[in-house]
Amino acid sequence: MRSIHACLLTVVLALLVVYGPAADSASAGALLPERGGSPNADRIASLYTVVLILAAIVFTGVAGALAFALVRYRASRNSVPAQIRGNTRLEIAWTGAATGLIIFIAVFSLTRFGAIEHPDRAGADPIAANAAGLGDGGHETLHIRVVGRQYIWMFRYPNGAVSYHELVAPVGVTVKLDISSLDVAHSWWIPKLGGKFDAIPGYVSHTWFRLERAGVYRGQCAELCGRNHADMTAKVRGVAPAEYARWVATQKQLMAEADRALEDRR
Repeated sequence: MRSIHACLLTVVLALLVVYGPAADSASAGALLPERGGSPNADRIASLYTVVLILAAIVFTGVAGALAFALVRYRASRNSVPAQIRGNTRLEIAWTGAATGLIIFIAVFSLTRFGAIEHPDRAGADPIAANAAGLGDGGHETLHIRVVGRQYIWMFRYPNGAVSYHELVAPVGVTVKLDISSLDVAHSWWIPKLGGKFDAIPGYVSHTWFRLERAGVYRGQCAELCGRNHADMTAKVRGVAPAEYARWVATQKQLMAEADRALEDRR
């Protein structure tokens, strides 16, 4: 009875870790990567879904064949096991099926990697880019530098604004990230906005996202970077393009006031 209680307690604790509020910042979905935040994240989730379905079909077939063999050829029914010498056609069939499945997964994955890695310019919203103050050419992108340090993320915007912990981005605008680190290895990870990307000292990683709706997207440093690694969370806040432009102006004003105050102290 004690062992049963221990097993139940273990299951409950595991569910709390996976679904509890403490795991919200680092959750990546119970079975599949999260979707609904950015097109590249949706494509990653779709790729996982296809592979998972194919794997489930193969697993079901193998498990079903094993269960059939265990029942059909059990010792209580057949004291002498059936002697099977081989079946050339069957062996050729399953070898061909496995080869075809691997080729399909490889080709399907390779055709999706480009769209995951590189932003599709066709989906950009020129009106949103103009309202965010990026220009009116129709395909403008917002470049933001992401810098990891123990134990916080710093974000540098192209117009001189800076923020910590929270990255602010306009909805409908393609955002390209240049990710690096000032001290040790970190990993930038916002589950709903794509995959993980290392932040390495002396090296710059690149990724992108385009928010489809306003809201807060939470993430976590996914590389053990020291004793306070668990506290190095990340957050992306999606706002309307006009609100983003106002936020940038406010940030620049606050930075200018801080610089003047520092000069006065000197």
